[in-house]
Amino acid sequence: MINIQPNLENDLVELQPLNDNDFEALYLAASDPKVWEQHPNKNRWKRDVFMNFFEGAIQSKGAFKIIDKQTNQVVGSSRFYDYDEQDSSILVGYTFYSTNCWGKGFNPSVKKLMFDYIFQFVDKIYLHVGADNVRSQIAVERLGCKKVKEEQIEYFGEEPKLNFIYQLNKVDWFK
Repeated sequence: MINIQPNLENDLVELQPLNDNDFEALYLAASDPKVWEQHPNKNRWKRDVFMNFFEGAIQSKGAFKIIDKQTNQVVGSSRFYDYDEQDSSILVGYTFYSTNCWGKGFNPSVKKLMFDYIFQFVDKIYLHVGADNVRSQIAVERLGCKKVKEEQIEYFGEEPKLNFIYQLNKVDWFK
């Protein structure tokens, strides 16, 4: 049985399963409007909107809090979701980081942990990236992900928004 919420860590970060008690620490990382300016839902910095995001994360049973090992602070979140056994695929997303992490290698570090782990169980990873989220599009392309289509995606409790769908194959990741 695949565990989509393991503890993962490297020298920079620790990914721990998100739980109900993590709201305040995660909201502290998410409450800066700048974090969400390119995301499909630009209002996630607002407490009530973020509460919906958090509830979706908890219900997914695949969400992580990302802890900066230098400061021991919660600096963001990511998750595995929509595991498809038939397609041997899973989605990785809902990722965000506090602005003090930007440009410091957090995203490639977190994604390497997640991809190395999940590719033990699946052959493909998909990522939904907002059509206007150029920062995230560049980040996933640097990881070797390829844009395969565009689709209206309805995030948990939110209106559908245009997203680019990226794919990364196991064989390409381990090349």
